[in-house]
Amino acid sequence: MAHLSDFDTEKRYKAVVKNTVRLTPPDTDEVREIVLEVKDSQFECEVDQSFGVLTESTGEFGNELHHRLYSIADLPKHANGNPQLTMLVKRCSYVDEFSGEKYEGISSNYLCDRKKGDEITVTGPFQIPFRVPEDKTANLILIGMGTGIAPFRAFIKHIYKNVKDWKGKIRLFYGARSGLELLYLNDKDGDLTNYYDEETFEAFHALSPRPYWADPIELEKALEGQTKELKELLSMSNTYIYVAGYEKILDKLNKAFSKILGSEEAWRLRKAELIAGRKWAEIIF
Repeated sequence: MAHLSDFDTEKRYKAVVKNTVRLTPPDTDEVREIVLEVKDSQFECEVDQSFGVLTESTGEFGNELHHRLYSIADLPKHANGNPQLTMLVKRCSYVDEFSGEKYEGISSNYLCDRKKGDEITVTGPFQIPFRVPEDKTANLILIGMGTGIAPFRAFIKHIYKNVKDWKGKIRLFYGARSGLELLYLNDKDGDLTNYYDEETFEAFHALSPRPYWADPIELEKALEGQTKELKELLSMSNTYIYVAGYEKILDKLNKAFSKILGSEEAWRLRKAELIAGRKWAEIIF
């Protein structure tokens, strides 16, 4: 959760909900795709940026403002001279570890409850760490879980529609509880499947073996299944790794890459090189 003090939120813009649709089936966690039109032609949010949503809630100490950042989930568009932003929102709740009480996530529930025509307040734009390398022969290993697909959807579309002639390999590893929850990679809204015929792009799915038993998503298995290629990519100096998802994703990655490279030490050193060379970036939420 981003706090008001972390970002410049003085500039605030009004945005109207143009469309809101649930992407996941009724018996799974609710994830919505929401399209906003910002009522200011000066507001620009690019593929490598995020924007904030301000929501007001009543807490113990009266009214409180909450600020939550969201990556754009599609290439920015314009309508009536105003920018349109696409976002993914998962309806969240959490259990207080001391009281054991369940609380609804403030921003996520507020946004999931909005209807077409409702007005919200947005801030930004703010820079995110995912940049398209200038070198078109660079390799990109993109790893996302759940709504962590959002920045990568825009990123991949930008590379193939705007940058063009990408020579490096782009490998997307995406975790979801079931095939129906593979946002933008399923039969219903398979937007990213449009790029399956690109010679340089390949996507790998990591699913839970028993989604209704809440078994963990087998991200390590998906990565280890591509050991030969990943080992080769990690031996190259122009390989980047970008990660988006919940905090537990980092443990899974450390285990998988340690196995792929043969030891924890080998992965620790390689990751340190990636970080030092600004070739590792993550968005954890």
